[in-house]
Amino acid sequence: MKDLTKGSIVKLIISFAIPVFFSMLLQMTYNLVDTKIIGYVLGESSLAAVGSTNSLNTMIVGFLNGLTNGFAVIAAWYFGAKDIKNLKRTVASSLRLGIIISCILTVLVLIFLRPLLKVLNTPDDLLTESYNYIFIIFLGMTLLMLYNVCAALLRAIGDSITPLLFLIFSVTLNIFADLFFMKVVKLGVRGAAIATILSQGIAFVLCGIYMLMKYDILRVSRKDFEISKDLDGKLLSTGLSMGFMNSLINIGSVTMQSAINSFGQNIILAHTTARRLTELFMMMFTVLGQTMATFCGQNLGAGCYKRIVKGLKLAILLGWIWCVFIVILTYTCVPIFVKILISSDNKEVIDTATLYLRVDTLLYFVTAMITITRNALQGLGDKITPIISSSIELIGKIILTFTLIRVCGYWGVILTEPIVWVLMVIPLIVQAVRLCRKYNKMGEKN
Repeated sequence: MKDLTKGSIVKLIISFAIPVFFSMLLQMTYNLVDTKIIGYVLGESSLAAVGSTNSLNTMIVGFLNGLTNGFAVIAAWYFGAKDIKNLKRTVASSLRLGIIISCILTVLVLIFLRPLLKVLNTPDDLLTESYNYIFIIFLGMTLLMLYNVCAALLRAIGDSITPLLFLIFSVTLNIFADLFFMKVVKLGVRGAAIATILSQGIAFVLCGIYMLMKYDILRVSRKDFEISKDLDGKLLSTGLSMGFMNSLINIGSVTMQSAINSFGQNIILAHTTARRLTELFMMMFTVLGQTMATFCGQNLGAGCYKRIVKGLKLAILLGWIWCVFIVILTYTCVPIFVKILISSDNKEVIDTATLYLRVDTLLYFVTAMITITRNALQGLGDKITPIISSSIELIGKIILTFTLIRVCGYWGVILTEPIVWVLMVIPLIVQAVRLCRKYNKMGEKN
């Protein structure tokens, strides 16, 4: 547990961010290892089948992550204000609302799953494996949501280490389960999905028990589960705002995936591999974004306005330093990374994935501002500007999918995201500057 409203801003941000960084690194590393295991055990066709579902999976999981992070913003406000009664009620309501929403979403997605895969232009020879994999993943959606609620609430009170420890356990279990279900039991891609759900479910149970036993401020009673329209309204408005923001982002990616799937297996495999590395390279932006959401939420609750401005500037600077490192890495080592991931010497796949990364990483400086500023604004209770920015991304990707990609082929895919990033950062910068001026004035009065 860590109070982010007092002490050195630099030390607090870095000490909070380091466990989040390793959590993200571990998760991304697992994704890369999972890709390699599937490719090694089942072959390129199965890997492409799993890859063809990536954008749909990311869209749904992204919504749930946004939902739980939104709930945690409210928890951070109450923790910063030292309002323990409402903090406990927030914990209880987060669990209740999260279960209801994830169950409804599970039913809806499973009913329309096969038509969705066809809309995404999933190749006929990959459709069965794609369906078998993603059906099981979505069937266990509520377990994923419950673990994310626990991890987000722990981060809201400044504990970013405990989620890392349980993630280490989950990932280790997942890797061994992958090998068991795919290589020993021979369940194919369904084995990979079962391993994922099993490890997440066990991690949730253990994390939840630890959270309730360790922190009295998070330990809830039956009374805390009583429905409060006011609190539920705050949680839903913030949670759904962040969830829909993530969904808007990923709907655009789903639209692009439908175009990518029409290019054939090699392009699907190249793009899947490139996106795995992209997730790894961009993880520092997500780390700093999550840190700023909690930092801003706690300091807003405590009325420490000038700390919010200083923290935001520092986080952006740290993000840009990471960008320089990634650009250097991309122009030296990426072909080796791609070759290792696909477990193949397929030149078209390696060259295509490398080209994508070498172009897009040059605009990561913009992406860093987007992710960090957007999360900071959400931590400050701004539900509108992040959605406006994400809507620009959605509209931009849809328009460019049906224009630029059709004309330029995969080059259109490569150029689409940098173009969209430049457009969507504009409203975020405008709002961030306005709020920084406002909080500086409020800080001077205190």
